[in-house]
Amino acid sequence: MRDYPLQPSIPKLAPLSQLATPPLRLGMTQWSHNAWQRKFYPSGTKSGERLARYAEVFNTVEGNTTFYASPSHATVANWKAATSDAFRFTFKFPQPITHQMMLRHSDAMVSEFITLMQPLHERIGLWKIQLPAAFGPQSLPDLKRFLTAMPTAYNVGVEVRHPAFFAKGDDERAFNSLLMEYNADRIIMDSRPVFAVPADTDALLDAQQKKPAVPVHAISTSNTPMVRFIGDPTLERNDAFFANWQKKIPQWIEEGKTPYLMIHTANNDQAPELAAHFYDLLTQQIALPPLAPLFPEDISSQISLL
Repeated sequence: MRDYPLQPSIPKLAPLSQLATPPLRLGMTQWSHNAWQRKFYPSGTKSGERLARYAEVFNTVEGNTTFYASPSHATVANWKAATSDAFRFTFKFPQPITHQMMLRHSDAMVSEFITLMQPLHERIGLWKIQLPAAFGPQSLPDLKRFLTAMPTAYNVGVEVRHPAFFAKGDDERAFNSLLMEYNADRIIMDSRPVFAVPADTDALLDAQQKKPAVPVHAISTSNTPMVRFIGDPTLERNDAFFANWQKKIPQWIEEGKTPYLMIHTANNDQAPELAAHFYDLLTQQIALPPLAPLFPEDISSQISLL
């Protein structure tokens, strides 16, 4: 397995992470990962300092933690202190709301969650509704009621798993039309890389058992389309699957949209490298601001050249 080479350079413009209105949002599914301690985090970085370091390079993150448990008020305050106004979180609604109650009779829980996250409201780029495979066409009225109740100032993204929403028939058209009506984004899962090869690593085997193998429909229903790209841990095998996104994401940017590109790998060990590599590929298609140095040694080398 090889790493993608990263070309260190002194950026002449403000990096992506510092822009208040960037052309796109680039991030990963987490900001804290032990395997990054020896490379992405500078030496001596404590666990509580990882978000601040992450936000020096990337300008968004997929907040999966809120899906499993609501944070404390102190934790929300710490997340705010660790980031700037240029950063955007994309928090998932808690699992009881989306998977257990299937959006029904959940008004009190939704209100409680939104109130809890109030200190970060200005930094939440997308409120994410991830729905289970059991949430099918018959449940669209529940989604409509939920979207109707959401404050209109919030950007909302919806991810579905039911096969009918990928069949290009009346059910999918009804779903897409509903999202357009409420200016909600359809979140796009691209898990092709992890299913395109035999499970030759433990990470791939785990990903193939847990990740959904749904078709990729590259449709934007509002102004902040999100692509969740789950990559193969053998990094060079991902480029072929990113080729279409090299065209689609610049197209969205030129249309005035702000795409979100969230990069996973099967075990996330090399997710920062893959995210930086894909960003480099995008800069070959459209003018973009530089990405801040990914590795601490690159930061030191740049300082020594100044």
